[in-house]
Amino acid sequence: MADAAASKTLVARAWGFALSHIPTREGIERNRFLRPVAHRILHPVLWRFTRRSVPRGVALGVVSGILFPFVHAPVAALSALPVRANVPVAVATTLLHNPLTSVPLYFSAYHIGCWILHWDRTIPGRPIASNVAAHASWFHTLVAQVGPATIVGLVVMSAVLAAIGYVAAGLVWRIRIGRKWRQRTLRRNFVNPFD
Repeated sequence: MADAAASKTLVARAWGFALSHIPTREGIERNRFLRPVAHRILHPVLWRFTRRSVPRGVALGVVSGILFPFVHAPVAALSALPVRANVPVAVATTLLHNPLTSVPLYFSAYHIGCWILHWDRTIPGRPIASNVAAHASWFHTLVAQVGPATIVGLVVMSAVLAAIGYVAAGLVWRIRIGRKWRQRTLRRNFVNPFD
């Protein structure tokens, strides 16, 4: 019983901490570094949840979360301006790339990049893999094989996951709105037998 209460208070404290550190519109207006662009960032269209801005925000957040690992939130917020994506959704979606998901993400990106670049296939003359093995320094391996393969994999993964996120957000939005319309129709057509 005491463990359940302690875990609830821990979750409540963590949730309160997260909510207190999420930037608000008022906080952005007061920030002296953002003051020159605050009128653009705070445009009401960028903060409204619409059927077009939310999927754009999801796709943009996925791309900036994967391709810009340490500055993903500012990149997502600033790149939401020209495409009119929802800023809170774009910034929140970047959090899918976090310390727990980084290792599987980069591991998958490397293998996808190797598959796309055909690193392990023989090329007429000398295969790339044996060329890299001949220059066995770690830096040469990193620059010649791991770096390009990982970058190509990250670009491909961000494009595919952004497209999936865009479609999924659009479907969830459509299902949610359809459910609201059905409930509204049912309420309108409901006849109270006691009237």
